[in-house]
Amino acid sequence: MSRYIIKPIESEDEINGKGYVHYKSWQETYPGLVDPAYLEQHTLEKCIKTAHKWPDNILVAKDGEKVVGFAGYGSYRDETLPEHGEVFAIYVLAEYQGKKIGYELMNAALDRLSNYKRVALWVLKGNDKAIRFYERYGFRFDGTEAEIMLGTPNTELRMIYERS
Repeated sequence: MSRYIIKPIESEDEINGKGYVHYKSWQETYPGLVDPAYLEQHTLEKCIKTAHKWPDNILVAKDGEKVVGFAGYGSYRDETLPEHGEVFAIYVLAEYQGKKIGYELMNAALDRLSNYKRVALWVLKGNDKAIRFYERYGFRFDGTEAEIMLGTPNTELRMIYERS
């Protein structure tokens, strides 16, 4: 059994912790993938503000009182996949990766999306570590790509998980 707790976000400290994980994960994951100027603008303050703005459907992973990861989930964001759920975000601090926390967060998010037969997520092209994690979990590319601006154009790839 894991010594980490996966739970819905509730307290001010958890919301602030989620903001920190969001900030720190971007700094750890996206250098070389995202425009450095954009990454510089992705500040801790902005991430905490965002965490306070959207606390719904967020799970946190905690090591004691410290938030070390989070996942966001819900119905798919637009009308293109009407009967799909979506994992909007899943981040784990680098020092906690490889400890099954991402797997536990994904399990918990998919449990909360159990009324959906299929669940989608978007991953940044070139984020090979995340892509390997999602593929090991059972997500597969569906061939859909989207261009997003993160200072400069980047490509996101859509992956789908289908329950058996």
